[in-house]
Amino acid sequence: MEGSIQEGLKFLGAGMAMIGAIGAGLGIGVVGSGAVQAIGRNPDAAPLIQQNMILAIAFAEAVAIYALATALILVFAA
Repeated sequence: MEGSIQEGLKFLGAGMAMIGAIGAGLGIGVVGSGAVQAIGRNPDAAPLIQQNMILAIAFAEAVAIYALATALILVFAA
């Protein structure tokens, strides 16, 4: 009985850890939307805006990767 409860809690914790991926997805959407609007308002600044957008997306994606790593550790650690 205790083994099945621990297994269930392990998967519950992994699912909760993946909530960070939702935030990363929303953040990337907000960054992309802001960049498109900024480029639409000032097309001459597109290279600088695009560079900053890619950097911000990389930071947001790192949060999702950390959440995935945490979930995988919870599921597959002994």
